[in-house]
Amino acid sequence: METIYFYSVNDEYSELSNFAYYEISIDGLRWPTVEHYFQAQKFANKAYQRKIKTADNPMLAAMLGRDRKQKLRKDWESVKVSVMKQALMAKFTQHADLKSLLLSTGDAKLVEHTDNDSYWGDGGNGKGRNMLGWLLMDIREESRKTKCSN
Repeated sequence: METIYFYSVNDEYSELSNFAYYEISIDGLRWPTVEHYFQAQKFANKAYQRKIKTADNPMLAAMLGRDRKQKLRKDWESVKVSVMKQALMAKFTQHADLKSLLLSTGDAKLVEHTDNDSYWGDGGNGKGRNMLGWLLMDIREESRKTKCSN
């Protein structure tokens, strides 16, 4: 099975990165990137969510989202995967070019290759959970089914 590795917005398949500049709209609000949306959802504090939403770039949004001086939502650990999937679904349904790119990966295994994250990524050594990759593959499969039923 072919494996497609992605991480940096400068690499091939950079569009798969949460840092890629593809605006998403969820619940009537527009977010500059998936990263902005995801990081903001960690917090119940609306003012802090707005601060993340308006961050100049996804790296700053990520840094703000990792600030543990801010209180996380009580349910964050139980909802984080569904929050990520909602953001990714928005990204790949609201941008036809991205949906086509995702479908063009065929049956390849998608892996966020980074030693910075062993939950969403592969941990750099392939031992991480690669949850982002698995969610993308799940969305790819759902997109195929939707395409077939149209």
